[in-house]
Amino acid sequence: MSATITENGYLDGRVRIRQPARGYRAGVDPVLLAASVPARDGQRVLELGCGVGTALFCLGARVPGLELTGVELQAEYAALAQDNAAANRQAARIVTADLARLPGDLRQARFDHVLANPPYFDRGSSTMAEEPGREMAMGEATPLKSWVDVAARRLAPGGYASFIHRTERLPDLLVAMLGRLGSVEVLPLQARTGRAPGLVLVRARKGGRAAFCLHAPVVMHAGAAHDGDRESYTAQIRAVLRDGAALEFPARGRARRAG
Repeated sequence: MSATITENGYLDGRVRIRQPARGYRAGVDPVLLAASVPARDGQRVLELGCGVGTALFCLGARVPGLELTGVELQAEYAALAQDNAAANRQAARIVTADLARLPGDLRQARFDHVLANPPYFDRGSSTMAEEPGREMAMGEATPLKSWVDVAARRLAPGGYASFIHRTERLPDLLVAMLGRLGSVEVLPLQARTGRAPGLVLVRARKGGRAAFCLHAPVVMHAGAAHDGDRESYTAQIRAVLRDGAALEFPARGRARRAG
């Protein structure tokens, strides 16, 4: 990991995150993930692969009173996550561990919400990143099925699992959820009107029995194409990224059902 550390503001500076200048750097994806988690004051939250804690602390800033736990494999990133917890005055337990080999006490714990931003790229069909920290964050070493399995095991009955992933990996994510999680909902994230969604937010519930729901895409940028260096986020996405607003899934009655 780079010895140079930068400090970056999220949610219009309400959350300050120290992270490596080189390697994996958090963008908007963890912020969008955090905004989609339907957490309430007093609930227990676990993030798998928390990195430096961007999603965890954005969620904590939006919903006060959560009991936050993060698991991160890379010790340097976990140490930064612990520092970021203190800097943002959020109580959080950060555990340095492989999510497939959690400490005994975590294997016994149950959570109301488990969230994850798993590595996007299957290295069986893509090229490794040169920087080791970035490769660990972006290249899938632990199978996606294991991420879902651990999330399902750690959820309390009725608890929610929330994932963000690339659209082309959606079939893998849905297959991994079969028999483990139900009431699956997919909210596509579309860069601009007329373009195919590049990312999806996926929510599922332990013990859920509702039918699968595919929601209409959320458009992230206004206009048909990028126009200079001006910010072009839609009002909805700007409220999420700047004001810490929730990115709510539509009510199921308004969702578009697949099949």
